[in-house]
Amino acid sequence: MCSNEVKGLTEAENYLFSLRSRGSRYGLDRMRALVRALGHPEREFPIIHVAGTNGKGSVCAMLEAVLRRGGSKVGMLTSPHLVLLGERMQVNRRVTTDEEIATFVEQLKPVSEQLAADDPEDQPSFFELVTAMGFLLFAREKVDVAVVETGLGGRLDATNVVDPILSVITSVGLDHVAQLGDDLTSVAREKAGIVKPNVPVVIGRMPPEAQAVVNQVAEERVAEVFGVESSFPTAPRGLPKTNLEGTFQRWNAGTAFVALQVLGQRFELSDALVRDVLLEVNWAGRWQRLQVNGRTLILDATHNEEGACALEENLAKLAKDGKPCPWVVTGTLGEERAGPLMAVVAKWARGISLLQPKQPRACSYDMLENALPSGFTGEVRRSSVEELFPEEGGLTLGEPGDVVVATGSIYLVGEILARIQRRRASNGMSALQDWL
Repeated sequence: MCSNEVKGLTEAENYLFSLRSRGSRYGLDRMRALVRALGHPEREFPIIHVAGTNGKGSVCAMLEAVLRRGGSKVGMLTSPHLVLLGERMQVNRRVTTDEEIATFVEQLKPVSEQLAADDPEDQPSFFELVTAMGFLLFAREKVDVAVVETGLGGRLDATNVVDPILSVITSVGLDHVAQLGDDLTSVAREKAGIVKPNVPVVIGRMPPEAQAVVNQVAEERVAEVFGVESSFPTAPRGLPKTNLEGTFQRWNAGTAFVALQVLGQRFELSDALVRDVLLEVNWAGRWQRLQVNGRTLILDATHNEEGACALEENLAKLAKDGKPCPWVVTGTLGEERAGPLMAVVAKWARGISLLQPKQPRACSYDMLENALPSGFTGEVRRSSVEELFPEEGGLTLGEPGDVVVATGSIYLVGEILARIQRRRASNGMSALQDWL
């Protein structure tokens, strides 16, 4: 890469990063103004819109893989990224290059600044500009369909300016309660904000009170509902299998399966094709196994209580398979997330290395230690990504043959993956709150 290209990317990242503290008004007005100024690129291709507390990234990956195998050119817009900003916007799973990002920023910057000319609060946020980049990319590439994941919530999420052919709500749980509400019905209503009039909606496994809210919103908007639990009444038996580990991933596969059945006639997808491709889906950072320095390293993003339950199932399976209790490397954002995470980790780990993700809301060592159950007798260390994963590659924790699980914040998983890959991460970008 030539120096001018590096400079262009750095300037683009610096501009995007500068928007972290601007445009903090939560709503759709800025995004609507932005896509209008760009000529509505989001209207140039059909969209599958995916929301949910957990599982939405995995379901997006499943939908993308099947549609691509079926012969479609598929755009995918997800967040956050693990290592590179370009992971967020892909066409046929090709990560958008640094040079393309710099070019998009050059295109978007004058439009953005014009929108903010009269009121700085009208300045589009980081997430809004990245969402617009995805729309521009998909329009330029003339994709046959795009799978678009919400950043936070649904009703007021920047992606909710789209007019989809299908809406999907993967799950409903308590997370981001300051923005979405502190009870399941409130969160469900925010997620159900992506339901559009006369557009079918697929719902994954969720608590009855949340499902009732989604059904009510769908009825009001004359949107036909297809549920994974009614489609697989004997589940988990009968759910499609997937190479992504855990029963919760089979529920995600079932949700994707139902969505693809609804879309089947439009894209000519057979059930056999769907089941075959679900066995091959890859989605980094979700119980991802790597061999590093003679150890098995498992990377698993676990960012809320619902995710901690899925983590426990996979940790229990390690012990059931006769594997030694693993070393666990962990850190998270927000003190409310530390309790459920540390309770599960302490139940299955023989030793714990505590890390602080390079994030404004990262839990301190003290917070993580205070969240540990009092009965934990294993070793607890305070450490850092740099210490455990040195620049020359490798992993210093444990011994050859050990299993090491790195879990907690997706941003922490991204920091670790960047060290292992010895790649320059888009660190400034990962420090952003995606809902801004």
